Amino acid sequence: MNLLECLVGLALSLVLVAPLIKNSGEFISKQIQYEKSQSLALEADRALELMGRAIRMAGYRNAQSFNKSVKKDNSENEYIQIEKNRGYQGSDSLLVKHEISQGVDFDCIGNTFSKERTKNHLAHQGFLVERQASAPKGTKVNGGSLICQSLDRQGRIQNTTLMNGVNHLSFEALPASAGKAFRIKLKMTDGGFIHREFERTFVTRNLL
Repeated sequence: MNLLECLVGLALSLVLVAPLIKNSGEFISKQIQYEKSQSLALEADRALELMGRAIRMAGYRNAQSFNKSVKKDNSENEYIQIEKNRGYQGSDSLLVKHEISQGVDFDCIGNTFSKERTKNHLAHQGFLVERQASAPKGTKVNGGSLICQSLDRQGRIQNTTLMNGVNHLSFEALPASAGKAFRIKLKMTDGGFIHREFERTFVTRNLL
């Protein structure tokens, strides 16, 4: 086999292999995008469930308060507050207040509710979106950070990042036959080609 035959054989091999390499690259790229999309969906579902649980708890008063005839000096609007266009990319914020039960309940970052973690006998759970604190100014980021606001053992507000990749968060009050209903829309992104929107509706259990 002379040099010319070797070159011809090599050229034919490249012609046959090139499409396979291209297809493999496209498959790997699509697989990576699929895995990123699934990861965003899992994080969004977790975040929506945390916010929904807080909405269901809004305005809760334990039996001990009723038995002691504690004066109810908070209006229903004080127990659940929505502030429009407050955060990153015009995202809304949510603040929920409620008393603590005799059982074991957890806030949005997994801390157990206790009397120390209250203010005026009410626990606080807040959700808002802020620009990623760790990202230097001027750099491209994959959305903002979803922040959970809760109270520490001294009753002071503490902010904890739940996840990144949030492009927009909105809350909308809806008419409901019982309780108060709220629609949550959560837009997620990987900072590149993946953009997904998730929506859930939750109803309060303790407010009319």
